[in-house]
Amino acid sequence: MQYLKIKPIICLIACLFAFSLQAQEQHRSVKKVLKILQGQTDHWNKGDLEGFMQDYWKSDQLQFIGSKGVVYGWQQTLDNYKKSYPDRAAMGQLTFDILNTQRLSRKVISVTGKFTLKRENDMPTGHFLIIWKKIKGKWVIIADHSS
Repeated sequence: MQYLKIKPIICLIACLFAFSLQAQEQHRSVKKVLKILQGQTDHWNKGDLEGFMQDYWKSDQLQFIGSKGVVYGWQQTLDNYKKSYPDRAAMGQLTFDILNTQRLSRKVISVTGKFTLKRENDMPTGHFLIIWKKIKGKWVIIADHSS
């Protein structure tokens, strides 16, 4: 009879342990994505658009939504950034304020935030929703809606 009482307790402990491991993995994934975002701001603030774009999905399926509508493709997104921000003065100093992160699945995370560009004569600001996906072991941006 003692054996029957112990078995449910072992199951409960195993479930709690598994849940704890899953929560830790979720935390690590979100932390990794936020670290990548910090790296992106570092590249931007050095005037390095190619470095800024290195964590976007290098695919024609990449989706960027901005004030001019939807753009598809990594190269087109980079070309649009180069047109909109032709020099360091236009790029300014970028900061992100993260408002929300959500792990949608083991391989998908959404990040909502606010961006600010501090420039000599103005300080444009807006919001973004970025969808990250783990592809071949690397977190990449597959969709970016910035406005």
